[in-house]
Amino acid sequence: MGGGNPQPPSTSLPKLAAGPVGQQIHSIYKGRLGQFTSNGEYSSHNLQSAMYEGRASGEDFVKLQVYSPPDLSRPTFDEATSHEFKDTHVGESFGPSWSTHWIKIQLRVPKELQKKEHLELHWDADNEGLIWTEDGEPLQGLTGGGERIEWILPNSFRDGESHTFYIEMACNGMFGNAIGDTIQPPNPNRYFQLKMADIVAVNLEARALSIDFWIIGDAAREFSDNSWEEHQALQVCNDIMDTFIDGNGTQDSILKCREIARKYIGNVDSSKVYDSEMDPLVYAIGHCHIDTSWLWPWAETKRKIARSWSNQCDLMDRYPEHRFTCSQAQQYKWLEKLYPKLYDRVKSKVKEGVFQPVGGSWVEHDTNMPSGESLVRQFLYGQRYFESHFGERSKTFWLPDTFGYSSQLPQICRLAGMSRFFTQKLSWNNINIFPHTTFNWVSLDGSQVLCHMAPDNTYTASAHFGDVNRTITQHKSLDQDNTGLLVFGKGDGGGGPTFEMLEKLRRCRGMSDKTGLLPRAKMGDSVDDYFARLEKKAENGTEFVTWYGELYLELHRGTYTSQANNKWNNRQSEIMLHDIEYLATMATIKDKSYKYPKEEIDDIWEDVLLCQFHDCLPGSCIEMVYRDSDKLYAKVFKAGSKVLNSALSALGFGGQSSDQSELTAINTLPWARAEIEKIPKTESEYALVQGGPGVAKVETLSSTSKSKACIEEINDGVFQLSNDHFKIKVENGSITSLYDVAEDREIVAKGQKANQLVIFDDKPLYWQAWDTEVYHLRSRQELPSGQSQIVEKGPHRVSLVTENRISDKSWIKTTISLAASIDGQPSYVEMSSEVEWQEAMKFLKVEFPVDIMNTEASYETQYGIVRRPTHYNTSWDMAKFEVCCHKWADLSEAGYGVSILNDSKYGFATAGNMMRLSLLRAPKAPDAHADLGRHHIRWAILPHSGPLDHRTVRSARNFNHPLKIIGSSSHLTSSSSRSTAAILSSVQLSGSPALVLDAIKRGEDDEDVSRGDLPNRKGRSIIVRIYESLGGKARGAIVVDGDVLGVKKVEKVNLLEDDGEEMGFEGGRCRIELRAFEVATFRLQL
Repeated sequence: MGGGNPQPPSTSLPKLAAGPVGQQIHSIYKGRLGQFTSNGEYSSHNLQSAMYEGRASGEDFVKLQVYSPPDLSRPTFDEATSHEFKDTHVGESFGPSWSTHWIKIQLRVPKELQKKEHLELHWDADNEGLIWTEDGEPLQGLTGGGERIEWILPNSFRDGESHTFYIEMACNGMFGNAIGDTIQPPNPNRYFQLKMADIVAVNLEARALSIDFWIIGDAAREFSDNSWEEHQALQVCNDIMDTFIDGNGTQDSILKCREIARKYIGNVDSSKVYDSEMDPLVYAIGHCHIDTSWLWPWAETKRKIARSWSNQCDLMDRYPEHRFTCSQAQQYKWLEKLYPKLYDRVKSKVKEGVFQPVGGSWVEHDTNMPSGESLVRQFLYGQRYFESHFGERSKTFWLPDTFGYSSQLPQICRLAGMSRFFTQKLSWNNINIFPHTTFNWVSLDGSQVLCHMAPDNTYTASAHFGDVNRTITQHKSLDQDNTGLLVFGKGDGGGGPTFEMLEKLRRCRGMSDKTGLLPRAKMGDSVDDYFARLEKKAENGTEFVTWYGELYLELHRGTYTSQANNKWNNRQSEIMLHDIEYLATMATIKDKSYKYPKEEIDDIWEDVLLCQFHDCLPGSCIEMVYRDSDKLYAKVFKAGSKVLNSALSALGFGGQSSDQSELTAINTLPWARAEIEKIPKTESEYALVQGGPGVAKVETLSSTSKSKACIEEINDGVFQLSNDHFKIKVENGSITSLYDVAEDREIVAKGQKANQLVIFDDKPLYWQAWDTEVYHLRSRQELPSGQSQIVEKGPHRVSLVTENRISDKSWIKTTISLAASIDGQPSYVEMSSEVEWQEAMKFLKVEFPVDIMNTEASYETQYGIVRRPTHYNTSWDMAKFEVCCHKWADLSEAGYGVSILNDSKYGFATAGNMMRLSLLRAPKAPDAHADLGRHHIRWAILPHSGPLDHRTVRSARNFNHPLKIIGSSSHLTSSSSRSTAAILSSVQLSGSPALVLDAIKRGEDDEDVSRGDLPNRKGRSIIVRIYESLGGKARGAIVVDGDVLGVKKVEKVNLLEDDGEEMGFEGGRCRIELRAFEVATFRLQL
């Protein structure tokens, strides 16, 4: 049709194929990547061969001498360096476990290395160490075993002269001294060989390329095969390898390789990589979780702090984007005392905003077992330390690694000035997956905190590509917010972030900006910055999901019982501190010359709070820790006894009288009590002690008293104990009948036995001291019957003792006692046991099958009650086959119930109508001797008509707070006695019996009390803490004796005792109303 010749289309594609080209087999090309950076058979030909430009070792350049302190001592720098040092060398072994060796190093850089770009000392003895300057400044920690073995040499060392510094070598690894499995008991004779002490010239470009390749290789391995980003990453990595090979691994080829890497990750050689305006999804924060005790003792923790935090200060100087957060006021205080130069360095970094204290608590404590007041003091002491030393309180409660979270924590946090909570431990659940990442956690009283759980499910992330990716892919709350915290750094044993981690994060950010797909990470913000954005979203209408009540960890249920003696010490020290503060407060009212022992009380509290660390109190530490805690508790009880006696003396008590007519008693609880008590220093005389709060009357009982307790053997081996309330039948030490006379009701389930001792095989899947698994219930065995004999015949108290053999090595003697009933007071059946426990991997419990039906049981928790299922309807219900309780557990139905009281136990279970109190365990790791030895345990059965109410709450308190029968001092006249009684009862509660006056103390910053850490408050004040105990609105009044206390005003304050709302106060009464389970603190200004 048209004219002319058609022109062929223009193309650069050759007409003829040059040859066959095959499709890459991804699995092969991915597998190839490992060759480039491995230390294996290709290391002399791959990137490893180019990592170092030179190396010097031997005594000509690194001269070594050692001083080895005796007896596993840990001397200070000055003490150690004052001794004579002896020659040593690479290849020498140092030990045994837990010993310290101070290495003096005289280092001279050889001429051929002096002009190299970057020089490091590489030191590896497979153990931890701390580098010190010659004049005693700690510089940097060392980990060993290939981890954190490098120290950058100062430029001043390049002069060819000899330079001296020291390494304090600790003969333990990062996770203690176990061989193989880290949670096994430590080997006491472990030795560590010094493998390396070299001066090394590092090729920084080669090191940078290895990290480039690491992260791009991760993209090739972890991005979806269906994504172009995965395919490109694989091509870039193979191009890098080919370029390196083509260039024979020269420096020029390395630089070309880095240019290839930049096509995928951009320029990542400075903190400017974070300067782009694009919104991040992942907020990375450096962290160093240091267990205050675990697989090492407190003494080693103190050194771990210095090693870890000095590392972070060094990294902050090198990486401007680095932000590091760390909790636990106790650790800061140790640093302040033991390493003042390093503390000053940390404090300057805090002022710069790069080292960020967080958490607000004294230690990262257990939250299951400490009392409510202990939880308060964790925050009171923690927040006061942070405020007094760094000028700010914490806004975020930081607790990533404890074994479940009490239902009252949100309320206590809010009262301590914190509205935010960070954790991740529920990711360890071994039955159900916790459904939320970011949510509002609601307390028993309705208080809430905004909670974020690290989506990466760790607080010790390595800042890998996968950690960044999982922060979003594992996020369970993306409907409300699409951002997550990435908490990275070596942890548990300390260490914190490494330079490799910071370099990897730069590359991850570069990849996100340059290539995409990987969630964009950001550094430079704080934890508070992150939570502030979440709170702003809530303010702008985002409705975060809610979780009400406890955050129960479905793991580590054995920690409610392990290390029984340690738990007994905790309970007793809490009770002692309650009494000390009450009596000392009242002593300052009676005697103006008496000085409130604030310093002594602070010291005791700090020791008790330390022992509540989340491995110490739960019982999951090595044996050394419990030897240390036993000593610390002994110190606590000795100091407490001294302070207590001083307060009693100031109040006019303390003299010992042989005349029983002069005996009196102290009731430190906030309600009147009436109990039958044995008179001290007598074998069988009893008294009726009644009265209080404060002074109680002691009335010696005669054999003709109206109310009596009786006991008789009604058949061979069958005994009946009775008082006006109960008739109890005991056969072979077990209660086969417990009959409530007034209610005409049998309490023991038909055909069952209460107070039945049972033993279980207890071999969890792994964590011995931590775990007991549900299958242990299948191994139940009743202890063999024992012989019983009457040891008290009445009339005021009857007792029957039975000894049961547990094994050929172990036995238990249990005394069942019943006191004569007292009008208007509940009766309970008391058991006290002496146990010789020499078992392995066994679990001892006592059972109470009761004739009660309910699908829920009630358990005392801090400042309230937790109700948990008695059935296994769902996996969430079954997961709670072992739970934590405090002084009582209760199973009630309409009209009747049974409470089980205890004086030092925390593990409990209720399945159907079977109530079980956990007594002793016998794990073999990490303490091979856990719980072995002699134990004394008390518990009681408290049946009650009507619902669970204040009778159980008060009876359990009474059971744990014995009345103190003492002799009146000879100088205590009747008028002064009346004065003392008036003073001790000068602050009381009236109104609802659900209200509990839990603590009476002096104001922290009163002029006559303050230690000067924070500004004084004019005048004197009394702090009272009250809570609603049963779960309903309660009204009452704080009643003050105006003749004793000149109260000017009453304020409702927070736990930190800040100025608060002034309350109405008239006629010595301050009316109060508390919502269900509310905790309220009031200041009575004198």
